[in-house]
Amino acid sequence: MKLRHGPSALVIVEGTDLHHDLLGAALALQEIVIEGGLPAARAVGLDRFVDPMPATAEADVYVLYRSSVTFDPVQQRALSELVAAGKGLVAVHASNLFGFGPGGLAADRAAYELVGSRYLSHGDAGSEGRIEVSVRGGHPVTKHLDDFAVDDEYYVLEYAPDVQVVAERRTSEGTEPVAYVREHGAGRVCYTSLGHDARAWGNPWFRQLVRQAVLWAAGVDDDAIGTWSTRWPLGNARFIGDPV
Repeated sequence: MKLRHGPSALVIVEGTDLHHDLLGAALALQEIVIEGGLPAARAVGLDRFVDPMPATAEADVYVLYRSSVTFDPVQQRALSELVAAGKGLVAVHASNLFGFGPGGLAADRAAYELVGSRYLSHGDAGSEGRIEVSVRGGHPVTKHLDDFAVDDEYYVLEYAPDVQVVAERRTSEGTEPVAYVREHGAGRVCYTSLGHDARAWGNPWFRQLVRQAVLWAAGVDDDAIGTWSTRWPLGNARFIGDPV
């Protein structure tokens, strides 16, 4: 068996499938990460961060897709500590449903301070539609992207002042972030409000955004991100550390 050298990812889903297709998200996000050149496994549930077993402990970046209003505080703190110690985190779409369960935002404080935002509402334009995304260049997560459009779900966020917005959309109130980055201790965090369902997961620009976010969060060199994110289509993926 050929050994892989370099970072790896773990795609984790959690919650209910009443409003979000968790199984579809797990498969789609795993494919997207593999397109970017990182080996990726899939997993269910957040208790894995507490006293993590090898599959969790050895992953360099976690790709999180939640659909739940409850997040055990012990799990929150465990994930926060892993990222602060150097793990990467890419949180997608409803992964920031904080403050809606028992105890309100106080119960989700560790997760909110880790991710850096929380969902507030869909806004005044309806729940879903065509989102025109404006990209702020210059950051490794977006510097190889142009402005793009995607059919997705609208999110209005409350977000921390230390986030660096890398993509946004226009609203009746001004602009709204759809992707941002931040640091958490020694770890890197990227959140995108995009990614509700298969319409977004199949969008090539969304896929590139997530690929580059995962590579950046995993600590891949900035100059290598564009090369690995754009040159290997699905089915012909190479892995970080493979000979070119």
